Amino acid sequence: MSADPIAQPLVELTDVQLKLASAAGEVNILRGLDLVVAQGETVAVVGPSGSGKSTMMMVMAGLERPSAGRVRIADHDISTMSEDQLALFRRTRVGIVFQSFHLIQTMTALENVAVPLEFAGRADAFARAKDSLDSVGLGHRLTHYPGQLSGGEQQRVALARAVVAEPDLLLADEPTGNLDADTGHQIIELLFALRARHGSTLILITHDPELAARCDRTVRLLDGRIAAPERATALRAAR
Repeated sequence: MSADPIAQPLVELTDVQLKLASAAGEVNILRGLDLVVAQGETVAVVGPSGSGKSTMMMVMAGLERPSAGRVRIADHDISTMSEDQLALFRRTRVGIVFQSFHLIQTMTALENVAVPLEFAGRADAFARAKDSLDSVGLGHRLTHYPGQLSGGEQQRVALARAVVAEPDLLLADEPTGNLDADTGHQIIELLFALRARHGSTLILITHDPELAARCDRTVRLLDGRIAAPERATALRAAR
């Protein structure tokens, strides 16, 4: 389902800037981003390499602190939070899927998915992790380590981990970038199905125009700035 037009904003970026020092001088990565994403909305983020897409997502996740501006997620100003506060916030409110999986190699699939719930002190961490792995078709791989799983299976584990706490915000940075076309398609179907199941807001970085068209809206970044947003025109088969 598409976002309700009167839904409350879940993500609010206000004049967000990020400047980093380099040997050649200060580099402007983000140049005053203003963006509002409603609860339940799906948004594709597109643009050329180096335009600031991944950096913007890191800022939304609280993994990168902006040099200026305000970042509000679920009515919390995360730009003023300490590192400890941000870690606590992410455990239950934000799920992240990376291109390169970011699984802990010395942990089983079940342990990888349970980690955020264990940190949050949930007594049912492993039961919920098993349910989440079942939901991505990996109930038979609970005791396998990442090195024993295919790329597609590892990304399924990463998806299960991202949604296990039923986060308000689901962020995905090129989640099919390291996968073949068929496996990538399966992962995308799962991503949209899980988003719908948990009612999460989805912000997805992609270079695939067909995938972007499945979202409610497309936001284009150019040189650290947001260009004119576009409405998706294709049918959204995922909903």
